[in-house]
Amino acid sequence: MKANDKNLERFSKQIILKKIGVSGQKKIFSATVLVIGAGGLGCPLIMYLANSGVGHIGIVDHDKIDKTNLNRQVLFNPADVGKYKVYQAKKFIKKINKDIKVKVYKKKITDLNIKKIINNFDIICDGTDNFETRRLINDACLKYKKILISAAISKYDGQIFTFNFKKKNPCYRCFMPEIPKSFMNCETEGIMSTVAGITGIIQANEVIKAILNIKSNLEGKMLIFNSLTLDFRKIKLSKNLNCIKECTKK
Repeated sequence: MKANDKNLERFSKQIILKKIGVSGQKKIFSATVLVIGAGGLGCPLIMYLANSGVGHIGIVDHDKIDKTNLNRQVLFNPADVGKYKVYQAKKFIKKINKDIKVKVYKKKITDLNIKKIINNFDIICDGTDNFETRRLINDACLKYKKILISAAISKYDGQIFTFNFKKKNPCYRCFMPEIPKSFMNCETEGIMSTVAGITGIIQANEVIKAILNIKSNLEGKMLIFNSLTLDFRKIKLSKNLNCIKECTKK
């Protein structure tokens, strides 16, 4: 996105912030961010990335929109049911700002395509709903030294992780060395729509901080919140000395 008079005026309320300014807004314009999963987390995340001025957004998702998605996947409306999420998400972004460059991948992320996809982006956001894919994304971001901002939601609870793999931080496998036998996601456990919104917006907030190189208090930690009690707490993650070699090597 170009830093012309029109765009600088549009984002003037961000630019007056001391930690952003014109130079910071230019960083946001030139940032490249990939969102894997255009669901309950990905939708509010994409919305706030676009409204913050992120100039290059990638979206990976192979699913079509279902009527049951509409309570929390805020980029879509009933007329979108049956259409592919990535295409409708791109249309939504272009309505926000036609200058944003959007790259869509109508496919499932796999070990065969992940390297080619994530190498086009500096910051990777994981909004997927299963442990296998989260570990796959973690491993690739760790290997290629990406910043990974990951989140998960279920029922009334949200979790957010920020991993800067340019540093020696613990990874997602350190926290989850084994895949749980009981599988929980929105489809099986249910989800309060506001939980998806809050968690996705916190993800977007972490992305903007990463772009601006503002130190994150979530690096090496997990933020957990409950939407009913409004309790927020951070848990420090520790390096697992038995983790995969990319994580434990010095």
